[in-house]
Amino acid sequence: MSADRLISSGGPWEDVVGYSRAVVAGPWVLVAGSTATVDGEVRHVGDPYAQTVEAFGVVRRALEQAGLGLEDVVRTRMYVADIAHEAEIARAHSELFDRVRPAATMVQVGAFVDPRMLVEVEADAYRA
Repeated sequence: MSADRLISSGGPWEDVVGYSRAVVAGPWVLVAGSTATVDGEVRHVGDPYAQTVEAFGVVRRALEQAGLGLEDVVRTRMYVADIAHEAEIARAHSELFDRVRPAATMVQVGAFVDPRMLVEVEADAYRA
């Protein structure tokens, strides 16, 4: 299946790495790893809860460009710099997706591109 549409957020790494913020492929919208980086600046440094909310805001904006919303998300992935932040990141995820209840994964990773980043999230959404 090829991409029907590519969505860009204008993020600093999209052109450098050669990827899209989201890809629309048939009924699917696949959103790339998103952080609390907005307009080239990492927001909410030191606050894993706020970074998670901000990162899912990047996801939400990409989904809206595709005509979907957070309620259409069927799977999320959360990559965290320190699993000790699990409760704060989980709280943000729960507040955003409690009624949606997507399949979800959270794993600790070795490092991010910028050490101020505490979490990176991905989402897959389905258009029924």
